[in-house]
Amino acid sequence: MMRWYLGVVLGWAALGNVSAGAAELQPAEVFVIANRRLPASREVAEHYCQRRQVPRDNLILLDLPTGEDISRADYNAQLVQPLREALKDRKDRVKVVLSVYGVPLRVGGAEPDEASKQELAKLRPRLQEIRRQLAEIDAHIAALEAEAKEDPPGALADTLQGQREQRAKLAQQEAALEQRRKWLTQAESLAAVDSELMLLWHDKYELRRWQPNPLHWQFPKDAQQKEPIVMTCRLDGPTPEIAKRLVDDALAAEKVGLSGKVYVDARGIGYDPKKDPGFGYGGYDESMREMAQLLKKIGKLEVILDNRNELFGVGSCPDCMLYCGWYSHANFIDCCRFRTGAVAWHLASSEAVSLRRKDAKYWCKNLLEKGAAATIGPVAEPYTVGFPKPAEFFGFLVTGEFTLVETYARTALFTSWMGTLIGDPLYRPFRVKPALKLSEVPASPRGGVPAYGLQRKMQMPP
Repeated sequence: MMRWYLGVVLGWAALGNVSAGAAELQPAEVFVIANRRLPASREVAEHYCQRRQVPRDNLILLDLPTGEDISRADYNAQLVQPLREALKDRKDRVKVVLSVYGVPLRVGGAEPDEASKQELAKLRPRLQEIRRQLAEIDAHIAALEAEAKEDPPGALADTLQGQREQRAKLAQQEAALEQRRKWLTQAESLAAVDSELMLLWHDKYELRRWQPNPLHWQFPKDAQQKEPIVMTCRLDGPTPEIAKRLVDDALAAEKVGLSGKVYVDARGIGYDPKKDPGFGYGGYDESMREMAQLLKKIGKLEVILDNRNELFGVGSCPDCMLYCGWYSHANFIDCCRFRTGAVAWHLASSEAVSLRRKDAKYWCKNLLEKGAAATIGPVAEPYTVGFPKPAEFFGFLVTGEFTLVETYARTALFTSWMGTLIGDPLYRPFRVKPALKLSEVPASPRGGVPAYGLQRKMQMPP
């Protein structure tokens, strides 16, 4: 089950600039990284450069592991350091870094330092002892409850109440120690390689959980950044042929403009802004409904909304150009029949854990195999807040003002986190047939609040 957070959101109330405000993204601003150790990786990269007219010297070959995972040490030594060296004289031109088939998908967690290891050595026995005490008191409470059913309460009720209060105190201690243990072990410091690469030029930032994304459309425009943020994307899939097809399909769709039907698979979850600032299940379900309304009533697109808990069935979504739904965790359902250039995204916790594993039922892998040209997914547990809001992502996409990678960069809240975008970064499916004006795309869900400052609340050491 995907987790989510409804804690205090610190005050970032500015809604940001709704104008595009930037020059059109150029092929010369895209830098492609491929794995020298895997010939197919170079083939995909060269295919992309040729089809999109990316300069050949924008192709950077690196010696990387050939699997989908890379350790944190190897990420720093084999990917970040040589990539910085290759690009240092062109830093101001690097707008996009595109990973291709063969470049690892996920970077491992950081190792605890020596001081943390020493504290952990003392903390773990304490945690084990508290858990032993909890097990003992649970057994005692169970025995007292069984006895209370046989005899009148009397003094037994007071004993039982005292045991329950003692258990509550122990549980509180256990929770605090477990939180501290996770902090010391650098838990949740793994990330998608592409999300980590957004901070290519940044040093010594906190690796636990996430960092804010200053490219997000609601990020305060006067916030100072020491180093630029890089947009990232991935041309990848179960096979090199599928990875190459993503750019071929994008180019084909751009010529005439993407057309077809829009399918939105919400779940009928109610949304109360007083209880959910927009980052829980209700907030994201509401954003899907708002996406459907926005694209249908204002965008005049043919939209099919399913607001029941049940998902679209196999083959029930013909002529699909856009799809967004949830929540069939790691259990792909072949519901869509895609038009060339379709953008499809299933919001769930593990859908980009692997793009290559045979017989895996992750949505990203299977959506690409079934013909989608672009998708989004997490490489590990993202929390709901780790996803773009559906109404914002698809709303900005159909304006035709932004490429795929710009749309994702405008709507992903975090860097150094779990999400990855798969597709041709320069793909602009609605350039010739825009469905919305930029000013018509509102913040979603209505009544929610911007998320900036959230990462600070969740990253404070216990």
